[in-house]
Amino acid sequence: MTHTELETCITQYGTAIYSFCRQLTQNRQEADDLYQDTFLKATELSSKINYKDNPKSYLLSVALRIWKNKKRKFAWRMRIAPMHPITGGLGETAGSYESSPEDQVLKKEEAALIQQAVGNLPERLKIPILLFYMEELSVSEIASVLTIPSGTVKSRLYQARKILKKELEVILDEKNK
Repeated sequence: MTHTELETCITQYGTAIYSFCRQLTQNRQEADDLYQDTFLKATELSSKINYKDNPKSYLLSVALRIWKNKKRKFAWRMRIAPMHPITGGLGETAGSYESSPEDQVLKKEEAALIQQAVGNLPERLKIPILLFYMEELSVSEIASVLTIPSGTVKSRLYQARKILKKELEVILDEKNK
């Protein structure tokens, strides 16, 4: 992949990669770092990326590998010398300009509830859900990103949907009462 093709990938898929990073990390600063590290690694590996294949899928898998490595390093360091991590949540969601302020507030609350529910999923279920719904990857593309069989991806999507449905029904029922 040439540098112009890489720049094209950044302009085409940059927003999607960044939003995926935000969902993974649940923190703006960590998402910024992950996003930058992803494209730095893509620059390093530009000779290995085939632009004709699915570069978005490849970039998502690079971001995922970097994030997993950082989590693994952090867990190892916590075993050696425990420290308190800086945490932050997602506070921003896009609202519609055409709806009333009440509708915008309700949409933001629902989006926050959904983000929280997805964030509470175990990592093995959260990542396929994010890739499927947020990045709109197919089951086979998710399988190649995660290097697992497509049947496993389908199973994890089913399990995650089941958990989310149960959790969101309880939350929304409490909210409506």
